[in-house]
Amino acid sequence: MIRHLTPADFRVMPWANGRGTTTELWREDRDGRLWLRLSRASVVEDGPFSMFPGIARSLTVLTGPGFDLVGEGVHLHAAPFVPVAFAGGVAVRAAGVSATCDDFNVMTTADAPRPVVRVLTGHHVLAKCTFTAIYATGPARLGDLAMAPGELALTDEGLELESSAQTLVITLAG
Repeated sequence: MIRHLTPADFRVMPWANGRGTTTELWREDRDGRLWLRLSRASVVEDGPFSMFPGIARSLTVLTGPGFDLVGEGVHLHAAPFVPVAFAGGVAVRAAGVSATCDDFNVMTTADAPRPVVRVLTGHHVLAKCTFTAIYATGPARLGDLAMAPGELALTDEGLELESSAQTLVITLAG
């Protein structure tokens, strides 16, 4: 089964640190706490990221030139369409922001399987998996489903993906 979500299904909310907003695309809670969250946000200036102890984070810049994530023992370059992973409990901040960057975020609790974030273009056969999320940045087709830019599909099926633009594919096994 494919669950197809469009911007009408998404929810805009303030950042935990109050310095911006996030568009929550999908969230799954288990035992009353966050288990998985997919979201989009804009980084418009240098500054701190919200802290989420016990949460693993992955960020993929979708638009803009990218920036650095820096903190105690952390220096990651968040380049366009190159996923970077970091611990939510480590204080990091965006540095070197020269223009607005929109990014896609994956957050999972420490006891969830680690997400694998891939950026795909062209034709791919996606293997059956416990959880797969597909985020289209341009027109894409997932099986029989036509996806417009900015739409999200969730599935546990193995399907064919065809896309002319970078498409994010997030999988969790287990």
